[in-house]
Amino acid sequence: MSTQSPHADRIELTDLFTRFSLLLDEKRWDDAGDVFAEDVTVHSPRGGSLTGLDNVVGFLRKAEVEGESTQHITTDLLLDLHGDRASVAANSLVYFFRDGQAPHMNSGLRLTGDAKRTPVGWRLHEWRIIPLWIREN
Repeated sequence: MSTQSPHADRIELTDLFTRFSLLLDEKRWDDAGDVFAEDVTVHSPRGGSLTGLDNVVGFLRKAEVEGESTQHITTDLLLDLHGDRASVAANSLVYFFRDGQAPHMNSGLRLTGDAKRTPVGWRLHEWRIIPLWIREN
């Protein structure tokens, strides 16, 4: 178990949500190990259940839509620390757009899961992406 304070853990876990959003928005798939544990399992409507960092990254690469960008805004973080594990949850608004144009679609998501402390910091271990609504403009 780490000697880090719960306050420091909360800051690092909050940062993890920001890194997740930027990973998606900037399509930095090679940096996925900064967000996800090697043995991550991700559950999403588009990808089903994917286990392992390589499988998650492979899906993200294949799911890219040419010319489409996203902006993720994540809020309402809820973190429940259990030593070297944490239950995590948040809401996320996602805007889908093409350069120089207003969004053509947006959605509201609920993100839930657990994170674990690894030798390189907190990483998402189990991750669920639950769409709450989608609006096409």
